[in-house]
Amino acid sequence: MRDSHTQITHISGDLSMNTSPWNKDRIIGQKRPLQISHIWGIRIRLELEGKTRDLALFNMALDSKLRGCDLVKLKVSDVAYGSSVSSRATVLQQKTGSPVQFEITKGTREAVSALIKLGNLCSKDYLFRSRVGTNQHISPRQYNRIFHGWVAKIGLEDSLYSTHSMRRTKPYLIYKKTKNLRVIQLLLGHKKL
Repeated sequence: MRDSHTQITHISGDLSMNTSPWNKDRIIGQKRPLQISHIWGIRIRLELEGKTRDLALFNMALDSKLRGCDLVKLKVSDVAYGSSVSSRATVLQQKTGSPVQFEITKGTREAVSALIKLGNLCSKDYLFRSRVGTNQHISPRQYNRIFHGWVAKIGLEDSLYSTHSMRRTKPYLIYKKTKNLRVIQLLLGHKKL
């Protein structure tokens, strides 16, 4: 009996010597929110490059504060009625199943309206369509690639930011001004502080 225990310890000891931690030399943990200067830097570049979809995606990500999996699944009908983009929208979150309401600012409404016109989108269409397939949305992974492209354009350290930075940015800026955690809880659709 003692010999088999020793053998198992010996085998597992060999495995740990040959492997290194998955996060070795990686920055992990919470990712930073974007600063106002970063927001404007990205917006201006997207406008100058004429990237209608990316500008609408960027602005909607900031306004909605949705997780990436919910953001990419937005349909035109979620944010627009007929030809006009609404000033408020409510979406059911995939993770929690609870609804979250958000305001759509004027700049975002303009960007989304331009995207709808450019793509000739109708109410049943996904807002951020994939180039692959018929009426499929971009994947969360593709959103991640797009986001890291934005970050690289303004010269930020890529490993310090993620798509979750978009979710955190507006609440961070509001908290800096108000110091009101309850407001942040409501904005993000969290049930508990």
